[in-house]
Parts: sequence; C-alpha cells; structure tokens
Amino acid sequence: MFKCNTKFENLEEIFVDLQDIMKNSLQGGVLDIKQLNKESDKYKKVITDFPDLKGADCVIYSKFMSKEFHESEKFVFIDKVGNTVCTLTGVDLDLYDMIKKCELLRESKEF
Repeated sequence: MFKCNTKFENLEEIFVDLQDIMKNSLQGGVLDIKQLNKESDKYKKVITDFPDLKGADCVIYSKFMSKEFHESEKFVFIDKVGNTVCTLTGVDLDLYDMIKKCELLRESKEF
C-alpha cells in the first residue's frame, strides 16, 4: 500500500482485507469510518430491510458529501477484516442513530 498521512495507527492490522484505495482514503482523511451500533433501535429496524448488514461491523463513507447530494452518497459496509459486505446509497437509508466512533481504530497523534 502507498503510505500517505497516517490517521490510524492500526488500520493495516485490523482491516487486513480492506482495499488499498480505501485504506489510503481513510488514512488521508478523505473517507471516514464509523462502527455500527448494533444495539440501536434503528439498526435493528434496518437489518429487517437489509439483512446483509448483519455481517457488517463498520461503514465507510465520504465525510465531505453535502446534504443536498445525500441520495447519491454511497455507504460501503465492511466486516471485521475489511471485506465489503454490501454497498447502499442515501436513497436506501441514512446512517443517523445507527453509527458510533470506530472503537477498533487508534487515531495517530500527528494527524
């Protein structure tokens, strides 16, 4: 993987199967990652419509997407090692009330 600014110290160790382009985009702060809050009421409701989400642990998305383009936004849901479980758009759902800070990753002090 091409090394850029390192936002997360342990990204490589946690998400070993994550695509390099995703790793680089997360490390550079272009994309953001959040952990799914599987205890939230919204998550429990959403998995009835999208059962593939049961295998997902985190979601990757653009933190720079304007609300006016929310319907075009893509959410990439990944499992514990970084494999893509499913991809949904803002038309399918919004992430509010079902995500939290990714506790799996340690942010670098320099970033």
